Amino acid sequence: MKNKLVGFLAFLLLSGSASAQQYVFTHDDTLRGSITPERAWWDLAFYHLQVKVNPTDSTLSGSTTIRYRVLKPGQTLQVDLQRPLRILSVEQDGQKLDVRQDGNAYFVTLPKLQQPGQTETITVQYAGKPRVAKLPPWQGGFVWSRDRAGQWFIATACQGLGASSWWPCKDHMYDEPDSMLISVTVPKPLTDVSNGRLRRVVDNNDGTRTFDWFVANPINNYGVNLNIANYQEWSETYQGAKGPLSLTYYALPEHLDSARQQFQQVKPMLKAFEHWFGPYPFYEDGYKLVETPYLGMEHQSSVTYGNGFRNGYRGRDLSSTGWGLLWDFIIIHESGHEWFANNITYKDVADMWVHESFTNYSENLFTEYYYGKDAGATYVVGCRQAIRNDKPIIGTYNVNHSGSGDMYYKGGNMLHTIRQLVNDDTRWRNILRGLNETFYHQTVEGWQIEKYIIQHAGVKANLQKVFDQYLRDTRIPVLEYRLVKDQLQYRWTNCVPGFDMPVQLCANETGPSPVIQPTTRWQTMPAKGIKTLTIDPDYYVYIRQVMPQ
Repeated sequence: MKNKLVGFLAFLLLSGSASAQQYVFTHDDTLRGSITPERAWWDLAFYHLQVKVNPTDSTLSGSTTIRYRVLKPGQTLQVDLQRPLRILSVEQDGQKLDVRQDGNAYFVTLPKLQQPGQTETITVQYAGKPRVAKLPPWQGGFVWSRDRAGQWFIATACQGLGASSWWPCKDHMYDEPDSMLISVTVPKPLTDVSNGRLRRVVDNNDGTRTFDWFVANPINNYGVNLNIANYQEWSETYQGAKGPLSLTYYALPEHLDSARQQFQQVKPMLKAFEHWFGPYPFYEDGYKLVETPYLGMEHQSSVTYGNGFRNGYRGRDLSSTGWGLLWDFIIIHESGHEWFANNITYKDVADMWVHESFTNYSENLFTEYYYGKDAGATYVVGCRQAIRNDKPIIGTYNVNHSGSGDMYYKGGNMLHTIRQLVNDDTRWRNILRGLNETFYHQTVEGWQIEKYIIQHAGVKANLQKVFDQYLRDTRIPVLEYRLVKDQLQYRWTNCVPGFDMPVQLCANETGPSPVIQPTTRWQTMPAKGIKTLTIDPDYYVYIRQVMPQ
């Protein structure tokens, strides 16, 4: 039976993700989730976000300068900003432009001829009150909080909701800027921590100061963040796969001692994940771990943390095996997203499994790296108690719709199952590292990840059917078998047509028996002496004995 925490977590993971069968998609969903003609003709090159945060009245004001490359002719450009924020004006080359609003999308008319191959710039002025987060990070937005001393403690978390909930941008995941400058103005003595490296701090004459953070790498929109508090800061260096990597930590004064102790898990995390996935993808921008007033999020090079400075998920082991209490869930999971979410990023949120399945699986791999292969396998199998099998993992494309929350635990178990099929740990590790090298700093469609694994797995069975089964179907395959005299008859049921995944049998509780490759048709093999039959638990399937006909 699922414990209460797992049930609650599953609810949180699923909140805001209605099934395609029940949800009626709107015009706003299409504008938000598709590559509209007004987005397709230009390519992001650079953002300069300038935002002044006014905590006393919960407002923002500022601008986004958008530099872009013209790919093909087009004279109307889409910029996104969610209500109740509003765009005040848009300019190009000093000329104020006509703007038409359609929900959360603004369509800018460009009188200047947009020549393919040219680089152009617009500046978007905006202001207003951003959406307040109801249940961050799952129902995100702006978080307005205070620390124990009464100082402001402010943060953003907007995955799914979108970066346009607090700043004007091209709010679709398929296009990322090559680099970005983030300038955040806050009241003294507060500090802002955002992505990348701090270039300078400017003291202003109005009792504020501005923090300029430069991101040298491509960055997805929801990965951009700001964190504002009376932070205490400390740093160290990790000698990693690409040389020295700067590590910087930020915590509230009241939690400084606890944070210094708990954040020591960062270096072991990096060592394990560089082993499995290859070099940390953002050496140029460093790595930061930042305390926030919510649980945490994978903001690129600025990972946020609110897990109470204790191991597990808020002090609990989500696998119910004990292994999840040996490390801090948020440090490990959210940092794992630096490889799968920030390095390799989905183009459409329907393929969110590319982020969450691999990062859930990274928890298993971290456990294995430090405690052994059996420990890692026990952890991932234990997490099956949180799987709901309620709807497909892949969502609906072009309407900003993610699939089932099973993308976490079912997705992780799918990858663990595929590892058994590969049956070569060196090859499997090379696949994980190869994904991060092949799709380095890229946005991808889910089928590209499937195709890469299929091409490099060396599996004789139809691995595409395995992906179809676990990503696009809600059923878990059942191996039906019957014992007829000294023969074993077996087949796959409850599965997609053509499913022929090999599986490791265990006969008479004596350990592994030969691997078989069932199909959806009955097959027969000698079975003298077999009385009971089970399946290696590393395969996420069921087994059922049926009576002979």
